[in-house]
Amino acid sequence: QVQLVESGGGLVPAGGSLRLSCAVSGRTSENYYMGWFRQAPGKEREFVAGILWSNGRTYATHSVKGRFTISRDNAKNTVYLQMNSLKPEDTAVYYCAARGNIYIALASKDYDCWGQGTQVTVSS
Repeated sequence: QVQLVESGGGLVPAGGSLRLSCAVSGRTSENYYMGWFRQAPGKEREFVAGILWSNGRTYATHSVKGRFTISRDNAKNTVYLQMNSLKPEDTAVYYCAARGNIYIALASKDYDCWGQGTQVTVSS
């Protein structure tokens, strides 16, 4: 069973940067698609960015493209979300998620494992 633990959230002024980390344990193959989601108060959980573990191919939604970068470190079994030029509307709880196949998925229901989440707050 894959386990995910996020870290790196916090309070940052608009225009600032944060790097979120997702430590992955229990992974037995490279055939995983890893995603970062976020959920703001009163809103549905939304997909932010994803990466295929085996080849590092990434995808980011339009709202964060050019500002957020997802990456992974095989040696550290960790997935990162580098967030730059943060805006108040980026404020949310950010979740790391994993699905046990190689295909991208944008819906939260398609992911098998979730971390506990980390709060990101961007002040205006």
